[in-house]
Amino acid sequence: MTNGNTKKKSPSVDEWLKEAKASPAALQEGMFLVHNGVVRQTPKAKVRQGLDDGSVVKGMEFAYDEAKVEAAIAETKTMAGIFHVRVWLNEGQLELGDDIMYVLIGGDIRPHVVDALQFLVEKIKTQCVTEIEQK
Repeated sequence: MTNGNTKKKSPSVDEWLKEAKASPAALQEGMFLVHNGVVRQTPKAKVRQGLDDGSVVKGMEFAYDEAKVEAAIAETKTMAGIFHVRVWLNEGQLELGDDIMYVLIGGDIRPHVVDALQFLVEKIKTQCVTEIEQK
């Protein structure tokens, strides 16, 4: 697990897209999707399971397992119609509104790209990261 105490500088999605579109594979891509996860005030339990204990999130401690993330990226790249995958994850102590992650997927058609984005973000969130909400 990474264990940085300070958060990282967020990437430029414009630069990511410029780089992706400059790749020879871009000629096969008809769509790019970007996911930007941010630290929200509403606790995950309330949003996901409807459990409201009256608390609010004030920050988050975030870490990830780089090898697991790389494996998830590699698996996503094998999906039908996917030609570009890029991931950035923050780390350390995050505040409300801070970026948690960026994921960029490029592929041939919308259903392939949507499926790949859903697959990769779910895999990262459930198998590769540790998020500790601070209330």
